[in-house]
Amino acid sequence: MMKKTDLIQKLKQLQGISDDERAYLINLVNTKKKYGLVWEEKPEDVEEQLRENLPVLKEVKDRAIINGEEYPNHILIEGDNLHALTALTFTHEGKIDVIYIDPPYNTGNKDFIYNDTFVDVEDNFRHSKWLSFMSKRLQNAKRLLNENGVIFISIDDNEAAQLKLLCNEVFGENNFITQFLWEKTSTPPALSKKVRKKMEYVICYEKSKDNSSYSIGKVDGGDVPLLNSGNATGQLIFPEGSIKFNIPDGVYSNTPERKVRIIGENLIVQNSLNANSIVLEGNFKWKQEMLNKEILLGTHFIIKSELFSIRFQRKEDNLKTKTPTNRLDKELNVGTNEDAKKEIEDLSINYFDYPKPVSLIKLLTNLKYNSNSIILDFFAGSGTTLHATMLLNAEDGGSRQCILVTNNENNICEEVTYERSKRVIQGYTNAKGEKVEGLSGNNLRYYKSEFVGREPSVKNKKEITRLATELLCIKEDIYAEQKQLGDYQLNATYVRCFQQGSLYLLVIYDEDVIEQMVEVIQSVVEADADRNSHFKVYVFSNGQYPYTEEFEEVLPYITLCALPDAIYKAYQNVLPKRQRQQVPELEEPTAEEVEKSLEHDVKDVQDKQDKKQGNLFNT
Repeated sequence: MMKKTDLIQKLKQLQGISDDERAYLINLVNTKKKYGLVWEEKPEDVEEQLRENLPVLKEVKDRAIINGEEYPNHILIEGDNLHALTALTFTHEGKIDVIYIDPPYNTGNKDFIYNDTFVDVEDNFRHSKWLSFMSKRLQNAKRLLNENGVIFISIDDNEAAQLKLLCNEVFGENNFITQFLWEKTSTPPALSKKVRKKMEYVICYEKSKDNSSYSIGKVDGGDVPLLNSGNATGQLIFPEGSIKFNIPDGVYSNTPERKVRIIGENLIVQNSLNANSIVLEGNFKWKQEMLNKEILLGTHFIIKSELFSIRFQRKEDNLKTKTPTNRLDKELNVGTNEDAKKEIEDLSINYFDYPKPVSLIKLLTNLKYNSNSIILDFFAGSGTTLHATMLLNAEDGGSRQCILVTNNENNICEEVTYERSKRVIQGYTNAKGEKVEGLSGNNLRYYKSEFVGREPSVKNKKEITRLATELLCIKEDIYAEQKQLGDYQLNATYVRCFQQGSLYLLVIYDEDVIEQMVEVIQSVVEADADRNSHFKVYVFSNGQYPYTEEFEEVLPYITLCALPDAIYKAYQNVLPKRQRQQVPELEEPTAEEVEKSLEHDVKDVQDKQDKKQGNLFNT
């Protein structure tokens, strides 16, 4: 049998093929598997766009819903999710706590589009296309998760087995948590000849499995028996005042019908409490060490009758949490597709697909994290994940943030995802004509994908620095633009500034204004000495140098970063390789081209002179 190393050596010496073809063949040899998921990579148009372009996000200002800077900023991105995930690599790598996605199930019934064409059941590469599609997106999603982050993926029988193997490769088999069974319908099709299917799946992985517990709430706060007839007989010492009695005050001794025996001196009950320390014997669930620990935590004990069937009740903040089973149904207050359809109809939004119920997403996104988590859904559909996030915030006062991504196929982003989110935030009239109050403690910002040439020319570097300003706002979660800092009115041609409390985001597009901006930072810091002001400063640089020496005087008050180098570094591991291009032969410029070049040089010199004369700020 031929050794892999021998075959690779022969491929290296093979004549008549290009370097790219040679590399492809060697890669095939190296990636051959004996076990695991194997599929043929299928080219994807949206990935090809990334070979020559870098994605950025452009805000659609007139669709923003802003209720106050103290509220969480949720983000809706219209565009292909591969482009959006690439852009989010710069803003949110390692920051996402929870991902929930409901990808196309690849049923062959016009639910999955690849390169603008529906993939049907007759397509021989149906599964390969789906796996190619999902693999790229899951690899990017893994980068976005923090080290303890968790991902939930809804799926049905068509791709469940393949998805499980794919996730084993992407996230690691050791990080698999469970495959939840979700009851998608209470009325399965009556005409099914083989099986009437009620269930779908939600596959769950962590980026790096930890020892944390999943919780669906706390156990019932009522009193619980301390006795269990199957346990061995033991004795417990109850300190004075630790047992509350619902029987008359007095002195009590042993009787045959009692569930426990009094050991030693008789029990004295005064003011409905045990007035003396008492030893009781019975089939207790706990040992003395556990009893002492519970008493320190505020747990109290109850005897309701002269049978002395002792019970215990924990304090609210010491109640143990409930761990979910792997079945998600009505017992956990999780709704079905029918419930989800009613939720959409209640919002008076036309939606033809199969949305998930809010209750399902609320439970999943709150299993591990709560209160202030960052949640991502890059198959946003009707926007259920944002709806669930805002309801959770309203219920517990949390400040969770949600990022939604969807394309605008059939106007779904504009007319369904955005419209639903808008109505939930601002309030609406339901299908019964009743007014529903809005969840106004939320902000929503709407973005679209745009592109900059990937060639690292100075022109492209300057363009991506300007267009990336809104990416920086997302990255730092600072959005309120300031036209003036201290006594200086800023000129957006050279610098822009955004503020959130004592935090500032400063984006400098031209190194010639650095000296003046150092003075501005000093003046702001001195004027607001009690506020501990801090500046996140992003400065354009043709290389990696962020002008540290030039900012030396204010370094204690700033975090400095060079652009676009930081963006290139964030993107370098997620972008597909560029196509190799032949370098064209140089031609002599025409007279007209020489004249235009001279005009450009003259204008550039004039701009430099204007800056030196102090025209760096508007007046």
